Amino acid sequence: MPLFSIKNITKRVAKLLATLLVLLGFLTPATSHTYFFGVSDLSVNPKTQQLEIIHQFTAHDIENAIAEIKQIHFSPEHKKYDAYVQEYIEQGFQLKNNNTQVELIWLGFEIKSGKIIIYQEANKKNNSESFFSELVVKNTILVDTYPRQVNTVNYQGKDKQGKNIYGSLTFDYKIKVVKITAENKTGT
Repeated sequence: MPLFSIKNITKRVAKLLATLLVLLGFLTPATSHTYFFGVSDLSVNPKTQQLEIIHQFTAHDIENAIAEIKQIHFSPEHKKYDAYVQEYIEQGFQLKNNNTQVELIWLGFEIKSGKIIIYQEANKKNNSESFFSELVVKNTILVDTYPRQVNTVNYQGKDKQGKNIYGSLTFDYKIKVVKITAENKTGT
């Protein structure tokens, strides 16, 4: 029987295809996910009185959202990568205090293990002593791109009496703006 018969080649091609399909099955979960969530932490630095904000999202979700909005191929190699990420986050996350837009200073971001970690801050000195009281938070990051996206904003600070204020807010495709009130904050 010849080594390269049609029957042997067909068997080898079939085995190769089966192996490729199995490998593709392992790769699919690594490149996509079924849970879409983001976390933002707001806290007042006791030493500087700066409101510090840290956001964490899946990097490729942010990239896909920007690609969809801009109708471009978007990846870290794109020449405007940093600028587009900043623009997207600044449009999607905003704060208002006493009906005044809070200026958020962009500090930058880093990508670690597939997560994009974004840093911002605002000067609390220009606001009332109890910064979180009546703070309005807008968070539309990824909720229009991924209908199952859920964003959590955790906050902690002190009120005028020095009591701790902390809590969490949840945002999704239906809830995009939330005001921190006595009902959704806790003090001890």
